[in-house]
Amino acid sequence: MPLSITIFKIYIPEVFPALKKVVFLDDDVVVQKDLSPLFSLNLNGNVNGAVETCMETFHRYHKYLNYSHPLIREHFDPDAYGWAFGMNVFDLDEWRRRNVTGIYHYWQEKNVDRTLWKLGTLPPGLLTFYGLTQPLSPSWHVLGLGYTNIDPHLIEKGAVLHFNGNSKPWLKIGMEKYKPLWDRFLDYSHPVMQQCNVR
Repeated sequence: MPLSITIFKIYIPEVFPALKKVVFLDDDVVVQKDLSPLFSLNLNGNVNGAVETCMETFHRYHKYLNYSHPLIREHFDPDAYGWAFGMNVFDLDEWRRRNVTGIYHYWQEKNVDRTLWKLGTLPPGLLTFYGLTQPLSPSWHVLGLGYTNIDPHLIEKGAVLHFNGNSKPWLKIGMEKYKPLWDRFLDYSHPVMQQCNVR
């Protein structure tokens, strides 16, 4: 994920002070269904609405964080489910009230020596929104189209298709069977597409 997107994400309430709720989308997604119901979704006092990534133990907290460190061990359940960045509903009023941006900065400062987690944007997000995330139905956000095989029924039902992973559909290494899901939204005759030599 580009650094600019990562930094921007944590400052959304400051960038848009008049907004109460936003649906955040990464730049490697395709929206194929109406997302307007997400704006009236009850997050039950939580800040973040996201699809949990609990399919296998790989996506539990213990895979992202250093549980030999007492700060991590004492505050976070190692078997807690991770969740996906890329299609999130953020309650900005609740975000401001709970000072979520401050929580993010706290964990970044604690990890200045990289002993809590090594690299990546997901670990600080998992720490920041721990206990503040409302699980959403998996049909809102279908993940993995950039690295694994996905059940075609999930793709058909999914509101947002996320090409997370290295095999982006605009790259030669993109998974061929998923490229049409991306390509159908592109206008290859557009001058920008022609200039960038996108095929």
